[in-house]
Amino acid sequence: MLDVKILTDIQLLNLIQADHEAAFKELYCRYWKHLYAFAFNRVRSREVAEEIVQDFLTNFWLNRHKLHIQTSFDGYIYTSIKNLVLNYFAREARKSQMLENIGASMSALDNSTEEVIMLHELRSVITREVSQLPVKCRSVFELSRLENKSNKEIAQTLGISEKTVEGHLSKAIKRLRISLNMLAVVIIAIFIS
Repeated sequence: MLDVKILTDIQLLNLIQADHEAAFKELYCRYWKHLYAFAFNRVRSREVAEEIVQDFLTNFWLNRHKLHIQTSFDGYIYTSIKNLVLNYFAREARKSQMLENIGASMSALDNSTEEVIMLHELRSVITREVSQLPVKCRSVFELSRLENKSNKEIAQTLGISEKTVEGHLSKAIKRLRISLNMLAVVIIAIFIS
């Protein structure tokens, strides 16, 4: 039996590309803490740092046959983590800008009686439609939209797969979209006029 602990990173990489799971586990154990610390020092969030490292390692395994590392192995993995961190910050900046734009739009709106009534009606329709969702689907939707939990957190909380979480969210959003279609047209007409 091959002792993967004594192999170099390049030797492990060659074995990983040949689908050797023990080599991947060794590489995982060798680098996980270092990659996590590297990511954490930049994002300052345990959950985000863990997610970044997990995403990298998952993609590393899934794309093992396509890997052609031109630089040192250390250089490759730390550059990959750095790029994932930069992607995270770019996503957060886009979210922040979007929320800022929505906030600016909302503050610019005149809170006339009609708008308040329409907003109340919209909330009522959403509440009614969410209450009519199947129990598991409703739980997933509420955890996602009301508690702002990620799909991964929801999956762990409810003991289901992330794919199942995505399916429940799609089902809930589709149902809400259908129910709100006519109400949305009326609200948009009011805001435009």
